[in-house]
Amino acid sequence: MHRFVIERDIPSVGSFDCNQLREASKASNTALSELAPRVQWEHSYVANDKTFCVYLAEDEAAIQDHAKLSGFPANRITRISSMIDPTTAN
Repeated sequence: MHRFVIERDIPSVGSFDCNQLREASKASNTALSELAPRVQWEHSYVANDKTFCVYLAEDEAAIQDHAKLSGFPANRITRISSMIDPTTAN
């Protein structure tokens, strides 16, 4: 499995209320259940008109399949080669 960041253009998503975000999560989870174990959702960041989602997936095709099933666009898919954080400096 590889880690990816998926940038999704979703108008006004940053102003979604809790119920709208819950429904979006349910739609994603339904698609994920059909694709398991090829793709897993770790978490997402919601900002203005975009979400930035972190996924584990076999390949980019699995993420594209999720986008089709869930109805959420995958406007940019970037494979993560490594991670750093403040402890990397130690």
